[in-house]
This record gives sequence, structure tokens and C-alpha cells, in this order.
Amino acid sequence: MRITIISGSHRNPSQSIKVARHIQTVLLAKDGVDSVEIFSLADNPLPLWDQRVWEGDPEWQELLGPLQTGLRESDGFVIVSPEWHGQVPSGLKNFFLLCSAREVGHKPALIVTVSAGDGGAYPVAELRMSSYKNNRICYIPEQIIVRKVEQVLNEDVQLNDAGSDDFYRRRISWSLDILKAYATALKPLRESGITDTELFKNGM
Repeated sequence: MRITIISGSHRNPSQSIKVARHIQTVLLAKDGVDSVEIFSLADNPLPLWDQRVWEGDPEWQELLGPLQTGLRESDGFVIVSPEWHGQVPSGLKNFFLLCSAREVGHKPALIVTVSAGDGGAYPVAELRMSSYKNNRICYIPEQIIVRKVEQVLNEDVQLNDAGSDDFYRRRISWSLDILKAYATALKPLRESGITDTELFKNGM
């Protein structure tokens, strides 16, 4: 099983990549997980979408080719998003504009949001509302909201709030087990051919 983690922060370094790396470590320790890659949006590696993406533009093909290959080979995803002004970062929204059902369609994804304070709920709602329509990514019912992120999941345990850190580590591991189960369950669905998108390429 191959899982790809998308770290949605433009900042470098960021708390989002810290959380993404923790998730990567947890996933790699689980049975049946062969590969876990992180694609980071730090420093904005992807230009803003334009219509040449749909026209087979050679520059876009060269840029997106390796990313698309990795996404197509993935069985599931973890989307890590900070909350900026109550929103998903623009680079992460742009990432979903560049994804199609060929890469992420009918594959499960776990939403993980990050907040320095007590926020983090708005990006969950935004991702569930608008990021799946045409690419058909399937968000599982579970989600993680990492609040006061600077106090948890740090390699230096002295920086962690012990109670909160233990809770997030256990909740993340449990949610990743559910993601794995969805990845296993949805693979035969895709292989059946019933999810073919050529007839209705866009969602409603």
C-alpha cells in the first residue's frame, strides 16, 4: 500500500510539515504500508493553474508529470492543512485545481488541520465542501484537528504538553488505521471499472 501525504503550508519550515512527518513515521510502522511519500507545498512549487493544463502544454506536463505519477500510484492520501485567516492556504486549493480523477479519484483521504490556537475547523469544512467535486477524492468520515500544535508532536518531548500530545498520537494512529481500511476497500471498486469518469467527467 502506498500513501501520499500533502503538506499544505507555503511556509518553510512549518508546523504542518512537522505533523506530516509524524504521520509518515506512524504509517511506515503499520503492517501493509510499503511506501509513504510527502509532497510539500512549502515555497510554492506549483504555479497557479491556467487553462494550458487542459491543453497538454509541454511545460505543464514536464512539471506535473512526476507528481501525477506518484498520485496515481497512491492508494490513499492524508491532506494536512493549516488554518490561515479561517481558510485553506491558496497553494493547497491550487493543488486540487491541478488534480483530476485520474490521480485521486475514488481514493480515500484523511483531513488533518493545524492551528496554533483553538481553531482548525474551518479548513475541514472548506475541504469537504469544495475540493472534491471534479477530482472525486473521497474524504473519510474521520478527521484530525491539531490544536495548539506547537505543544504537541515535537521530537523534543520537553516541548510537548504530555496529556494533549498523548491524545493526538493515539487519535492519529487510530484514524490512520481507518484510512488504511478504506484504501483496501476502495481499490476493488476502482478496479471494477464502475468509477470510469469518461461519461461524466465533472461532478455536479
